[in-house]
Amino acid sequence: MKRLLLILALLFLTGARDPILVPEVSQHEIQVRQGFKGAELLLFGAILTPEGQRAGQDYDIVVVLKGPTQSIVLREKQRIAGIWVNAVSTEFRSAPSFFAVASSRPIDKLVDDKTAAIYELGLDWLQLSPVGTYEPKEQARFSAGLVDLMRRGGLYQDDPRGVKVSEQVLYQARIALPSSVQTGTYTAETFAITQGRVVASALSRVEVKKTGFERATAQFADHYGFLYGLLAVVISVAMGFLAGRLFALV
Repeated sequence: MKRLLLILALLFLTGARDPILVPEVSQHEIQVRQGFKGAELLLFGAILTPEGQRAGQDYDIVVVLKGPTQSIVLREKQRIAGIWVNAVSTEFRSAPSFFAVASSRPIDKLVDDKTAAIYELGLDWLQLSPVGTYEPKEQARFSAGLVDLMRRGGLYQDDPRGVKVSEQVLYQARIALPSSVQTGTYTAETFAITQGRVVASALSRVEVKKTGFERATAQFADHYGFLYGLLAVVISVAMGFLAGRLFALV
């Protein structure tokens, strides 16, 4: 009896091991030049056994692409005496500048809310970290407002059918980066899910960099902020003076 139990235990350990993910991205570096109109990333990879063989089991895949975090102040406008003015505001300490989720099926069909919140598997479970203390309803309202604002700008995306899985081994997803994306390090995290449980994950990185004149200008502004501001004022005054003289001649 003991020997049978030992054999069953060994079969369980060797036959029910979690898969591994081998992720890749089409571009590990995106260069932002003058006239940059955005880019499309292809995130793809394979679902394998620890021995490197085909997993042979159906897994759902979720890909989360997240940009550098930033501090964002969100202001709510109210109409007072017929004029729209800034009223209540809140600050989010670490909101991602870009956030996109693509999955093979809708997230609510894959995991429960607790698991989705732990791994931030969608815009509904994005952790935005507001600064200060707010009522839960007010916090939810501001969070929903920020997500809607970023979504309309193409900076927050959610595609519940964006991942294609082929023959239980290969997966791919396409995510569009708009022209307004910030520079920095982007993380692409892939999750394999089965029976409501995340069984494997893997991480890739993408660098978004400015090149050419844009990079030189950004570096000059970062290292010589006072001179950059002074130069901007001088150029503005010179352009205004030149425009005035041209219109005077006309």
